Amino acid sequence: MTIFERWLTLWVALCILAGLVLGNLMPGLFAALAGLEYASVNLVVAMLIWAMVYPMMIAIDFGSLKDVGKRPRGLVITLVVNWLIKPFTMAALGVLFFNHVFAGLIDPAKAPEYIAGLILLGAAPCTAMVFVWSQMTRGDPNYTLVQVSVNDLIMVVAFAPIVAVLLGVTEISVPWQTLILSVVLYIVLPLIAGALTRRALLAKGGKTVVSEFTARIKPASIVGLLLTVVLLFGFQGQVILAQPLLIALIAVPIIIQSYGIFALGYAWAWAWKLPHRVAAPCALIGTSNFFELAVAVAIGLFGLNSGAALATVVGVLVEVPVMLSLVALANRTRERFPA
Repeated sequence: MTIFERWLTLWVALCILAGLVLGNLMPGLFAALAGLEYASVNLVVAMLIWAMVYPMMIAIDFGSLKDVGKRPRGLVITLVVNWLIKPFTMAALGVLFFNHVFAGLIDPAKAPEYIAGLILLGAAPCTAMVFVWSQMTRGDPNYTLVQVSVNDLIMVVAFAPIVAVLLGVTEISVPWQTLILSVVLYIVLPLIAGALTRRALLAKGGKTVVSEFTARIKPASIVGLLLTVVLLFGFQGQVILAQPLLIALIAVPIIIQSYGIFALGYAWAWAWKLPHRVAAPCALIGTSNFFELAVAVAIGLFGLNSGAALATVVGVLVEVPVMLSLVALANRTRERFPA
């Protein structure tokens, strides 16, 4: 790792600060950037995430995907944690904190909205950013692709029913355009581009050329991550500074959920003696969230200025620092897993 990569946490912290400052100094600019969206997907953020994901897609060897079925345990952990545990623990934490622990610190009328926002986050497992976390833990890119793809297929049919049950309603409007467009932008297009690039590089000089090329463009992933952090914090800079206590209260159950879900998945993978290349991404997928979908549904159901929308945005704000800490933990414990 380069010095730049080793101090990534520091750069993220500086980008968070830069986003907050710039968001308050230049609200018009960030409002204009926030308005560049289609189907509730911000196109600027989409391009930056694309820049993060594309280099990792080049590393995927489609010829080895057939061997993933020989290691089904990683998929089992991912699916059980993401769909049978995570949404329900997030709902339970929301009820615990906003109906009881924080009841005297918030507007009681807003409590259901905050809980709803947390439920939306818990029911939307990560789609794109997990490729970043997988690469940073030296995860198996082929296995990570399969895990994400299976999650996406399940999300299409399971997201709405799970959220509907947990919200206690009979109908929920899922923004299918957002869901489909996000999958296309963050998975399908980078995957196609990566596969074509890999084929051209292999024809040119084999795997050595592939490695050299990915090493040259690797900084684009880090830059994309940092610029994404600046934008996300810039979009919400005024809200964060105006309501710092409320932001901190909403962050508490999200942080507890993140570390708890990671501990569950990581410990399960260790108990099943999975190799670290599978165990780390397996645990990180459940910890990270598909924040684009969660934010879009919260706005559609409860409104832009609702507590639900705010809760999903707080989920975005805490995700990068939390995930970086978990990546560091996974890298430090690599030797405890089979090679």
